[in-house]
Amino acid sequence: MEPQLTVTVADEVATVVIANPAKRNAMTAAMWRALPELLGPLAADPAVRALVLTGAGETFCAGADISTLREPGDEQQTLAVRAEEALAAFPKPTLAAVRGFCVGGGSQLAAACDLRFAEEGARFGVTPAKLGIVYPSSSTRRLAALVGPSAAKHLLFSGEFVDTERALRTGLVDEVLPVGELDKRVAEFTRTLVSRSLLTQAAAKEFADGRTDRDAHWAERARGSGDTAEGVAAFLEGRAARFTYGL
Repeated sequence: MEPQLTVTVADEVATVVIANPAKRNAMTAAMWRALPELLGPLAADPAVRALVLTGAGETFCAGADISTLREPGDEQQTLAVRAEEALAAFPKPTLAAVRGFCVGGGSQLAAACDLRFAEEGARFGVTPAKLGIVYPSSSTRRLAALVGPSAAKHLLFSGEFVDTERALRTGLVDEVLPVGELDKRVAEFTRTLVSRSLLTQAAAKEFADGRTDRDAHWAERARGSGDTAEGVAAFLEGRAARFTYGL
């Protein structure tokens, strides 16, 4: 099987699968380049209201394909950062569903998602110190914002793997599921996500990520969307809301 990213869309959820089984789903240069190209059309597609990123089989992603690190200059890191930033900027809710190893560039991608659900037994590592690589400043800041400066330094200084218990405790993951339960929980949770107002989600995502210049933008979107009126009416009538923002 050639290393690739695959995409399926079902029930308003896009699922992007990292597939490079010969190298534990390590990301090649071509895969880093492909991710932003995949995300653009999904962001614009009104049939997509949430995105799940996962790995093929029993591994999320073992990082970057080390053999490509010999490319001239900093191309591999530039490609990884570009892919990470495209994922972080995706305007709809994103969730990383993690099994097995989530290491290096895999942790970069997981951290760029809004949420991370992991199966018990998953292992996380941020490993540039093992290779003498300077971790990108944007990735370092994102990791520190997620887990706090001390936990980020622990991961970056040591390159040690941490288990799901520690990952949950530090905020690296949001939920840990028993073996065999991850897919069920992800499906359940994404059904909840797509039933909610994308207007609320998109604005909250920007605000939570630190945007301070979009209050007027989102106030205008709220006035013109009809989602607030629909949400209030649905609540008073005791029915499920039918939100239309983004459709």
